[in-house]
Amino acid sequence: MTGTDSLVLVANAGDGSISTFRLAGDRLERLAVTGGLTGCSTFAVDAERDLVYAGVKGEPAGIVTLALDRATGVLTERSRLDLPAGGMNYLALTHGGSALLGASYGGGYGIVCPVEVSSAGAVGSVGEPTARVAYPNLHSVLPSPDGRFAYFVSLGGDLIAQYALSDALALTPLDPPTAAAPTGSGPRHLVIDDDHGAVYVLTEFSAEVLHYRRDSASGILDFAGSARAFDPAAGLGHGVFGADPLAHHYIWGADLHRAGDRLWASERTESTLGSLAIAADGTLTDASRFTRTEQQPRGFAMSADGRHLIAAGEKSTTVSLYRVDGDDLTLTDRAETGRGANWVRVV
Repeated sequence: MTGTDSLVLVANAGDGSISTFRLAGDRLERLAVTGGLTGCSTFAVDAERDLVYAGVKGEPAGIVTLALDRATGVLTERSRLDLPAGGMNYLALTHGGSALLGASYGGGYGIVCPVEVSSAGAVGSVGEPTARVAYPNLHSVLPSPDGRFAYFVSLGGDLIAQYALSDALALTPLDPPTAAAPTGSGPRHLVIDDDHGAVYVLTEFSAEVLHYRRDSASGILDFAGSARAFDPAAGLGHGVFGADPLAHHYIWGADLHRAGDRLWASERTESTLGSLAIAADGTLTDASRFTRTEQQPRGFAMSADGRHLIAAGEKSTTVSLYRVDGDDLTLTDRAETGRGANWVRVV
């Protein structure tokens, strides 16, 4: 899929909605805004079946399955799974769309759920969890590309929990069961890069990208180094768990995505986007060029061809579209979305 025939979905937590845009060249056309998704700040997309799995807040929280109409951009609710223990902050699909991984920051737990993909009447229905793990302040989870492993990132525990994921959707801890992150770094979002045999994790309190070598056979992570993803000229202090980063001018790392041989990262206090080059051996170079973007950019995404970046801001009601050239971003369009925009995906 190229950027010219893609849709962009943006979750607006403040409005409880998801906006749908068409990405046409260097322009964004807003097609629809679907409401009724209280506090939505994460979703996963099954592009093959045009299904969206959205995490919603409330009493109880839940995961809502939505059908995506690609022509109109409208999302229509199909089913819902209640989550009495707390809402999801990150969702990811695996096993060909038949399993959904979730991480709950406030609830401190992670889950694996089956997804019905074969019956016409029930396609997209999310079943009760088949496995559950517990770590403080889980912030994200991703499966390995082959679906054999799952990695849960614990911001509160400064670690990445690593598991084997079976065909029956059971989780078995690897040996060792966790890979450590630097104390007080607050690991947040991750990228699994099989091309370089690596997992990269962006930290919230130090805005570093941690590099772990990944053994594709065993799934085990081995820490290999780190690189800076924030602007050193901004005079930011090291973040502290529970402190207001804006009041203290602390580092506030957020989102991480890969496009080709670069990783892009966002930092919210200074509202910047920066890229880190990936060498052939997987090592990283510090980000050195930064672009100011939407205020407080918690979420952004890259087009599949790597030619465009779409950024949202928690304190902005617009999204920005950039053309990407190396580590240079050129703003080509801006479009209205909603309040508290914080999650972006291109499908």
